[in-house]
Amino acid sequence: MTDAAEATDFLHTTRAFYDAIAEDYAEHFRGDLKPRPLERAVLTAFAELVAGDGLDGEVADLGCGPGRVTALLDRLGLPVFGVDLSASMLAVARQENPHLRFEQGSILELDLADGALAGALSWYSSIHTPEERLPDLFAEFHRILAPGGRLLVAFQAGDAPLRLERPFGHPVTLDFQRRRPERIEELLTAAGFTVQARLVREPDETLGESAPQAFLTARKPPASSEPAATATS
Repeated sequence: MTDAAEATDFLHTTRAFYDAIAEDYAEHFRGDLKPRPLERAVLTAFAELVAGDGLDGEVADLGCGPGRVTALLDRLGLPVFGVDLSASMLAVARQENPHLRFEQGSILELDLADGALAGALSWYSSIHTPEERLPDLFAEFHRILAPGGRLLVAFQAGDAPLRLERPFGHPVTLDFQRRRPERIEELLTAAGFTVQARLVREPDETLGESAPQAFLTARKPPASSEPAATATS
């Protein structure tokens, strides 16, 4: 199989999985941020950092699913919109948040101009990107952010992937990749980001978790405010 075919197969598999389970997923995880004060605090801090920067541009929730995090960021005052691969997930997001904008697309190839955004977050959406495509993913995040723009990445920490088969009784299967925070930090740095915070919390059995949860905040370096040096003879 060629690299292009592998990429297409990965996207088709992910899209088909979430198209099949969208309504059940949205209902199952409705209100799931309420018992997660640490996650809410991370998202609130991200929103305050972006707002405090005063940059022009919107914030993109990349891999937004049914839009619950998009809606929270909207309530926190950010000019936010969502992007997702799954048309069925987007249908749920639009129905539940009719005042917000949601667009269909791959987070590996976003229909956004260079430097268009003040902020972006990947809230458990990089977990479906193959390891060898992570440099491409983070390079794309870097491209769309304005100088000084903020990035938040959340994912399950670990080494072994989790395979979900027939979720909610639907005949679909998908692997969820768990990754080491230090590896993600290394890749973000290689993509040109400055990682500013790394937080890992242990799994909460009362929430049905089986792996630690990781959160990294990073920033695209601001444009230099100093005038360029000129050579003199």
